[in-house]
Amino acid sequence: MKLRTIGCVELNSIGVGIQTADEMVKAANVELVISRPTCPGRYLVVITGDTGAVTSSVQTGLHLGADMVVDSFIIPNVHESVIPAMNGTAIREKINALGIIETYTAASCVLAADAAAKAGDVQLVELRLSAGLGGKAFVLMTGEVSAVQSSVDAGAANVTDGGPVVSKIVIPSPSDDLKKQLL
Repeated sequence: MKLRTIGCVELNSIGVGIQTADEMVKAANVELVISRPTCPGRYLVVITGDTGAVTSSVQTGLHLGADMVVDSFIIPNVHESVIPAMNGTAIREKINALGIIETYTAASCVLAADAAAKAGDVQLVELRLSAGLGGKAFVLMTGEVSAVQSSVDAGAANVTDGGPVVSKIVIPSPSDDLKKQLL
């Protein structure tokens, strides 16, 4: 498994966001993971690469975006399940206990998801970033109840700069109807 670093700049302007994404990719040897508008009129840029390149790229984005930056992060050695959950390609085999962390920014939710995945034996089911959510974001995870509880607690504790956590929930035994909607 190759460990990767991811970085993010979340902006309050779509035009500045598109320009920032372009300059971030040109600034260093990074790969664009996400470059898209989100609600409410924000723009999310997520890149990956080695730590030095990601750091340089994010610094370029922060400088260019200046007044429009809502949130940002750099996560060295991101957990391997974060990017698939973010891109909607996570494998969803079975739902045991269900954990949810909801945040005010997309960037803070990715930080929470990474910390949660590293804290316990959980599977990230989905990481939804702001689209259709009024700027909020959430991560869903599953596993045994105790693992989900510790992961939700660890993930929520990792959210600092993006504002408080909106909610953190653990459902020990989700209904079959709910599980069908999530798989």
